[in-house]
Amino acid sequence: MSGFATHRQRVHDVRLTPRARHANLRTCVVMFAPYGFRATYHHLCVSAGVPGDLAADPLSLVRAVEELGAARQLWLADEAAYSALRRREKAAGRRYVPDDHHRPARRRGPGGSLALCPDPGFHPGGPLPAVVARLLAAEPSSACPACDGRAGTTRWFTGHEEHDLCARCGITLGARPVGPDARVARERHERWLAVWRRTG
Repeated sequence: MSGFATHRQRVHDVRLTPRARHANLRTCVVMFAPYGFRATYHHLCVSAGVPGDLAADPLSLVRAVEELGAARQLWLADEAAYSALRRREKAAGRRYVPDDHHRPARRRGPGGSLALCPDPGFHPGGPLPAVVARLLAAEPSSACPACDGRAGTTRWFTGHEEHDLCARCGITLGARPVGPDARVARERHERWLAVWRRTG
């Protein structure tokens, strides 16, 4: 499978159709989705102004992939720094990771997300690199790794799970299986299709 850089280049390739460039953006989001695939995709479409008709503004795809790429560079730097730290610790004889080891970037939600947002339309505001920087720097004890967490929580039901979301930024702070509820699951799926098609 081609890597992130290859698909990023293809998003820039004006010889490809807007649809093909969009498919490559999608692959980039599959490879790095800080909020989970759906919420990250929604964030990029809103932030970059990706229209329903891709031919109307193909440069929006470039803006989206560049924002994602800048956030990914922060994550890669954090991963490299942690790997170097662990190599030094192992060389010094510390083979295990202490319980108090500050490693917020190791907190991963489903699908490798840094902070899962199960409602695709409800996620942290602001540029993705700025939010990823906050997530990487967050203390493990923080109520919400993306914001101050003082807004309390709200619930989001997927049709299979109930999530406690940060009421300010939409990051899940906990989840439990509930249901299933086919009607809610169908409504959530239809809502996702509107996000995917950039029609709502």
